[in-house]
Amino acid sequence: EKPQSGEVTVGENITFVAKVNAESLLKKPTVKWFKGKWMDLASKSGKHLQLKETYDRNTKVYTFEMHIIAAKANFAGGYRCEVSSKDKFDSCNFDLTVHGDSTDGNDDSGELDFSTLLKKRTVQVHTETDVDVWNILSQAPPTEYEKIAFQYGITDLRGMLKRLKKMKKDEKKSEAFLKKLDPAYQVSKGHKIKLAVEVANSDIEVKWLKNGQEIQPTGRYIFESVGNMRYLTINHCSLADDAAYSCKVGDEKCTTELFVKEPPVLVVKNLEDQMVMKGERVELECEVSEEGANVKWLDKDGVELTRDESFKYRFKKDGCKHVLIINEATKEDCGHYKVKTNGGESVAEVLVQEKELEVYQSIADLTVKAKDQAVFKCEVSDENVRGTWYKNGVEVKPDARVNITHIGRIHKLTIDDVKPEDEGDYTFVPDGYAFNLSAKLNFLEVKIDYVPRQDPPKIHLDCMGRTAESTIVVVAGNKLRLDVPITGDPAPTVIWTKGEKVRQMEEGDGRVHVETTKGHCVFTIECAERQDEGIYSVVVRNPAGEDTADIHVKVVDVPDPPMAPTILSVGEDSCVVQWEPPLLDGGQPIIGYVLERKKLKSYRWMRLNFDPYPETTYEAKRMIEGVPYEMRVYAVNSIGMSRHSPASQPFVPIAPTSEPLGLCVDDVSDTSITLKWRRPERIGSADLEGYGIEYCKEGTDEWIPAMEGLTERTSTVIKGLTTGDKLQFRVRAYNMAGPSAPATLAQPVTIREIMQRPKIWLPRNLRQTLIKKVGDTMNIVIPFQGKPRPKVTWSKDGEPLDPTIASVRNSEVDTIFFIRKTERKHSGKYELQVQIENVEDKAAVTLQVVDLPGPPEALKIVDTWGFNVALEWKPPKDNGNCEITGYTIQKADKKTMEWYTVHDQYRRTHCVVSDLIMGNEYVFRVFSINLVGLSPEPYCTKDSVYIQKTGIIYKPPNYKDHDFTEAPKFTRPLVDRSVIAGYNATLSCAVRGIPKPKVTWYKNKMDISNEAKYRMISKQGVLTLEIRKPCPFDGGVYTCKAVNDSGEDTVECKLEVRRK
Repeated sequence: EKPQSGEVTVGENITFVAKVNAESLLKKPTVKWFKGKWMDLASKSGKHLQLKETYDRNTKVYTFEMHIIAAKANFAGGYRCEVSSKDKFDSCNFDLTVHGDSTDGNDDSGELDFSTLLKKRTVQVHTETDVDVWNILSQAPPTEYEKIAFQYGITDLRGMLKRLKKMKKDEKKSEAFLKKLDPAYQVSKGHKIKLAVEVANSDIEVKWLKNGQEIQPTGRYIFESVGNMRYLTINHCSLADDAAYSCKVGDEKCTTELFVKEPPVLVVKNLEDQMVMKGERVELECEVSEEGANVKWLDKDGVELTRDESFKYRFKKDGCKHVLIINEATKEDCGHYKVKTNGGESVAEVLVQEKELEVYQSIADLTVKAKDQAVFKCEVSDENVRGTWYKNGVEVKPDARVNITHIGRIHKLTIDDVKPEDEGDYTFVPDGYAFNLSAKLNFLEVKIDYVPRQDPPKIHLDCMGRTAESTIVVVAGNKLRLDVPITGDPAPTVIWTKGEKVRQMEEGDGRVHVETTKGHCVFTIECAERQDEGIYSVVVRNPAGEDTADIHVKVVDVPDPPMAPTILSVGEDSCVVQWEPPLLDGGQPIIGYVLERKKLKSYRWMRLNFDPYPETTYEAKRMIEGVPYEMRVYAVNSIGMSRHSPASQPFVPIAPTSEPLGLCVDDVSDTSITLKWRRPERIGSADLEGYGIEYCKEGTDEWIPAMEGLTERTSTVIKGLTTGDKLQFRVRAYNMAGPSAPATLAQPVTIREIMQRPKIWLPRNLRQTLIKKVGDTMNIVIPFQGKPRPKVTWSKDGEPLDPTIASVRNSEVDTIFFIRKTERKHSGKYELQVQIENVEDKAAVTLQVVDLPGPPEALKIVDTWGFNVALEWKPPKDNGNCEITGYTIQKADKKTMEWYTVHDQYRRTHCVVSDLIMGNEYVFRVFSINLVGLSPEPYCTKDSVYIQKTGIIYKPPNYKDHDFTEAPKFTRPLVDRSVIAGYNATLSCAVRGIPKPKVTWYKNKMDISNEAKYRMISKQGVLTLEIRKPCPFDGGVYTCKAVNDSGEDTVECKLEVRRK
């Protein structure tokens, strides 16, 4: 059972009940109550809120109750109840409406209260006094102008003050006017106003002006002339009528100001309490009664919030909705926030939590004897968190017997010398966190009570139970009187309830009366209504026990009116009409129906049958061709006739169209089919309303509608079909006359997807490495095919594609791979896989994101002779993710430091700079070059070189012979392969090494060099192992080992042999 929405008056109590069936649960379910979106009510348990739970072992039903005590106006709003148990979860939303203090006779209400069911209440209308804003502004000091403008809804305060200033000027006496317009007028929005002047000459014509423009008489502006009086009436005043109005006679005129007062702006949707984590955004949303209204937001300290440079607070308007946004909430933002209009206000509480508070040790239930000590202890994760202890919702204060301690993460409540009044529910609530820890203190005491002899109550009824024989039937409008004999000593208390949910009903001032006398209790409903039907339970209770009886009351009435009838088809002088039975038959079976028709432009309905017609389809005849008609239906049961149904759509007796043309199948899948056709050749005088599609299974004659209603298009997709069915389809055109002759397919269609293997059509430019510069946009489109629609998967370097790296958009025929701004980390091998069941196709796209290289390293001067200098350097550490294509070497004289290029696009890492000038001192620098361009920074020599005069003897350096020996190294590894049995397979790799290494092949670590099934080929360092006609037995791990005097290296792969 889910909690239902309820209403309560301020100061009264209300209970919401949720019931959970635990037959299929292994563990007790967890229930949470929330107000708004996030406020957990467990932390609000106290004086006004109590949460209880019970368990019925017989029915295995948990009952959870939320009691709201002495409700306040701010308790109104939306609530939510959540139930969870391991992997099962359910929730229910409900509302609470809180009314003001009632004054409609609650003082004399007895113990049984039927007000929630049938009491009639009178609504008090509060009238507002008319306020003259012009008078208030003229008498108020200038410092109060802005406050008055907000209070009374003035939007153009600056313009109003200018007009107020003009009003205060003294005007000269006029000869043309005996009585001028008043300085100002005020009218409420939507009302009308009459402006009047008295002129000296009764025959003179006047002109009315609005902001200097002449007004022309219309339905809203009415001019009147009565003797010397001239009137201007403005109907349905709007804000556009807020202006200066003038009456002009010749060269003279008198002017007034009209102020259109807007109605007060009300808050129609209150703010909701919010609870967020630190750093999250808070959105407080309300809805007001007027679009574009001005509202004020006040913070927790009552200070008006405005936009600041830090953008801490932002305000958003959307029609009647106003939103306050708090960016990156902190603990200082906790508090109550208020939105205020000139006609109302709303308050919401914002709670900000720094982090989740973990409970290391919860408090446990205690059972103690008198004079013993009770200790409640709990431990939380944050030692700085303080908290409050409650007993039965009331805060616990320390005294001589009660001691509250907080040491580190441990909170203790100690009660010395326990007494009976200490028994109850104890709760610890951490400050600032929306949860609590609860336990119960049980007082162990033995009591012996004397119970005098009493007689339990008893109900004496012949119609007890809920069977058909015990049902009391009453006709709607008649009086229902239930007289129940009862016994019991002492006299029992009688409680009447209705429905499955227990809801106490008491005597009220409406149709319901409850009377209890000695030996009888009488329940009366005057003028029974249909909603009075149900199961009424009477409970009699005294100290000796209680008794219960159920009475099933059935209220019968005339049936509800049927739905509007539908015209199935029309002929030249007839039509076929169909209708649905009424939703409610009034408690008695429907005997039949009565039909009426009338001409569309007539007011007289003609009855077509006088005896009830038992069917829901009727053919009406004897109508005039070309004349529009309407039909309506009455339902009849044994009680009487219902009200008439809504009239049908107008129809005209007319012939149908010809059949549609060219019906054919456009596409077929496992569960759908696409049909196409052309318009009928002959439409006729009536407009074409649409097409109806039907299908029929092969071997049957039943035509089933393929879609609800009609379609105006000449093609359609029919979904939800069963795979493998052979279906025949037909299409009929509909107009006011009904369906045309059907257009049928030549033969049945089998509903089955035309299987198409998945295939990726990789564009030619993507079959080689795709090179992009850092910061470029990458957008590639790869088409594919396959039916049904294949599953598309992207991966990068064998791992699933991270959505933060790239965006993927898939359609039925292609996939789009998009990177808005490429980075070096995006480089790699991207693999596309399209799959239909067990059939798949793959394609790989290699992306290389390149950047400018770093500078060369270790640039040094190796030797100097004559006018030459030998330089040497090392390649840069960062090659920009692509090959270094060369270097640029520059020289500069230390006197001028002007740089000149010596070598450009130089590929080696050493060079000789020649043609230097004798007597000059030089420095050198080198740039790296790759596909992107020149490195941003060069590498300069630390030392300079001075070119001396000739005659110096050159001493060549001693060079050591280079050692060319090299250990074996595989430059191309073996690749895992999957081959088909019976076809030759090859495994290839490449190795380098000096001297030439000796190569040995292994299968599963066994030497296969001498086996005839295998052929080993070595050419220019490329090693190939050919396996002749492999079988599944040849699958396994193959290893290639290369050995020379300098070392050895191995490489391996896995070979899978599939059967044909």
